[in-house]
Amino acid sequence: MYDTSSQSTQVTMASINELTQEDNRTEKKLKVLFVSSGNLKNFDVAPFIKVQGDSLLNENIDVTYFRVIGKGIRGYVSNIKRLKETLKNNKFDLIHAHFTLSAWVAVLCQPKVPIVLSLMGTDAYGRVEKLSQAKPSLNYLTILTLMIQPFVKRVISKSPNIEKVVWQKKKSHILPNGVNIDSFSPSKSSFRNELDLKENVQYVLFLGNPNDPRKNYDLVKKATPILKAKGIEVLAPYPIAHKKIYKYLNSVDVLVMCSLQEGSPNVVKEAMACNCKGVFTEVGDVRYLVDSTKGYRITGFDTEDLVNNIVNLLEEKECHGRSRLLELGLDLPNVAKKLKEIYLKALK
Repeated sequence: MYDTSSQSTQVTMASINELTQEDNRTEKKLKVLFVSSGNLKNFDVAPFIKVQGDSLLNENIDVTYFRVIGKGIRGYVSNIKRLKETLKNNKFDLIHAHFTLSAWVAVLCQPKVPIVLSLMGTDAYGRVEKLSQAKPSLNYLTILTLMIQPFVKRVISKSPNIEKVVWQKKKSHILPNGVNIDSFSPSKSSFRNELDLKENVQYVLFLGNPNDPRKNYDLVKKATPILKAKGIEVLAPYPIAHKKIYKYLNSVDVLVMCSLQEGSPNVVKEAMACNCKGVFTEVGDVRYLVDSTKGYRITGFDTEDLVNNIVNLLEEKECHGRSRLLELGLDLPNVAKKLKEIYLKALK
């Protein structure tokens, strides 16, 4: 007699694989409405929100974007009628609101689908205008964030410091934005000619908005003449297209991020994905992101400290940012899967 047990096992496993593939093909496609600010001068939708939405396509999720036009409470509230019309004329499984005021617009529409709120940072801690205010402060944004939590199904914080304002812990998730490691990767060639940069000069890059007090460009400005005396030039090309950031990160020697307040800064993770060295202030989850990774320094809010860290880092040859980022699982597909899990929990 023949022993058919192994054959039976193979047939069973093949059947299970076929069924799994069929389930993936027949899984109901989720339709999600992203509600976020449409007040950015250079973008219809904030790049990191658009990148997140695009990443969900591979998770069988269709994303539609609703842009909130107007600033402040009155500006946001004026969008309720438009959003009601959008919800009336389209069928969505879930609303994902980015920023507390966007979530209030959704809540006041009284939708029949669950709402997921992503806290962006300022809605958790208020707006920092100067170093002496770089601590959590109770203002109308944080009050609105505290008040809205009973009306949403899930709350996503980009970092632990943001999550501190979430009091309904059963709804809480910490999920930083992911990075497109295909778009942001180390390049074998420099883009200095294309960017009109000199080949024999060391460059420090600042990508924040110099006019935004939270980005603390004043610290970089104070360090600029000292660095120039050492033959190091500072670049502050804001605003630039998001796709051009990759070219800068692969052409400069060091990225500097001096913010007074952040959640999980995308620019830090994008630099890591490109193995671009960096000097950062200890805000949000920056300490956790870089840890003791070669190629990175944590600086204080002091000009001398910033300059010393930059100069010392320029002498360091190795940078392991990309491997650290992958170790943390912050590539876009991995984060998209985690976000889908949050959606499914909200739908239960």
